[in-house]
Amino acid sequence: MLAERSGEPCGVARPITIGLVSESEASRRSALVQDAPIFRDISPSERREIVSAAHEKRFARRETMFLEGDPVRQLILLTSGSAKIVQFGPSGTEVILSLKGAGEIVGAVGGRVEDRHCSMAQALAVSTALVWDTGIFETISQRSVHLRRNITHILCQQLRELEERYREISTERVSVRLSHQLVRLLNQVGRRVNGSVEIRLSREELAQLTGTTLFTVSRLLSAWNDKGIVSARREAVSVHNFQALMQLTESE
Repeated sequence: MLAERSGEPCGVARPITIGLVSESEASRRSALVQDAPIFRDISPSERREIVSAAHEKRFARRETMFLEGDPVRQLILLTSGSAKIVQFGPSGTEVILSLKGAGEIVGAVGGRVEDRHCSMAQALAVSTALVWDTGIFETISQRSVHLRRNITHILCQQLRELEERYREISTERVSVRLSHQLVRLLNQVGRRVNGSVEIRLSREELAQLTGTTLFTVSRLLSAWNDKGIVSARREAVSVHNFQALMQLTESE
């Protein structure tokens, strides 16, 4: 259970919820996020207590979740679907910083009420999420050692991923970078469709993630399509031969 704050009477339960949900509803929500990194090593009873303080929200495909510069009013944990985190350059050019899938937090991790978003988030598919008011989640995290530790771990992981992307852009050929990116996306946001795994991203979005041009991505996907490795539509790429794709990541 959540640790008591200092100065509070021993043995007195301190509820963390503003609204009440039924036990069955809390258990259903808890099951949705039991494998989420933010709930690693948190007991089922504590997890049910934490998710009871959230509300559920549905995002339509391409719906904006928040804008760059908006106050960090909520913490959003995806339970289905996917989202992209983007920034815009001085000329308005969109740059994708990362993608988020089910079980991942969209936006500021461990953000405070006075913070503002430094990027924009948009749903890539119809998505559902558990959403906490920032102030409520901040209070919860102050009382849960495991939750604070998991937030720190997530922030460190995000930094490692950015460092890895920078290394790839600096040292790897575009074909290797693109194949690496597709493998990551398969694990993160891929979904099985008719024996293949589909990634709901346009070629332009893949180019942004890979740090190259739309022309180069289109050329590589076309070549890999001829080999039966992938096929690309307007806003999706399907991977048909995972082993062949993995071999491309090793083709220095």
